[in-house]
Amino acid sequence: MSGPSQHLVTLDLEGVLVPEIWIAVAERTGVEGLTRTTRDEPDYDTLMRYRLDLLDRHDLGMDDVTEVIAGLEPLPGASSFLARLRERAQVVILSDTFEEFARPLMRQLAWPTLMCHRLEVSEGRITGYRLRMPDQKRAAVEAFRSLNYRVVSAGDSYNDVSMLLAAHAGFLIHAPDNVRSEFPELPAVDTLDELYDRIVDALDAA
Repeated sequence: MSGPSQHLVTLDLEGVLVPEIWIAVAERTGVEGLTRTTRDEPDYDTLMRYRLDLLDRHDLGMDDVTEVIAGLEPLPGASSFLARLRERAQVVILSDTFEEFARPLMRQLAWPTLMCHRLEVSEGRITGYRLRMPDQKRAAVEAFRSLNYRVVSAGDSYNDVSMLLAAHAGFLIHAPDNVRSEFPELPAVDTLDELYDRIVDALDAA
């Protein structure tokens, strides 16, 4: 097979294009434990079980969470960044969020392609979740590469690292110091303008 002839960009969602949903819920409800994210906890299953336990203990249901999400907006510059990027390459959002949470934010971003997970909800309570598949971000990048795409990826957290390392080029954006220090091989930037330039350079290098 010849080398990749088409380009595809994969991006994390929360912390890259939109605010961290669980932090927003923590701020609105006062449940400080919900500020813990994938920037702090590498094991996603451990993190989600912890979150669901907190929701249950504080009597918070699906409506409480979606009410918070309805008031969120994309991060400053995210919409224009995404629009510019989609002029250069196909873009897929690979996120560990859930379909039920993401729709209001996807609408504000002009409905980019999103691959994520689903929640289990019963009588207004979030009772569990269904992963689309384990380590879906890495698996998606490997699948895109097998389809002969040159893949460039960006994310901010532990759960993005396998995706970034699987891509032809991967970048950290808005990443905390602990993630940057553990993965110095991943170039880190602090603004979406910087990230756009890095991605374009990586695409042009093909």
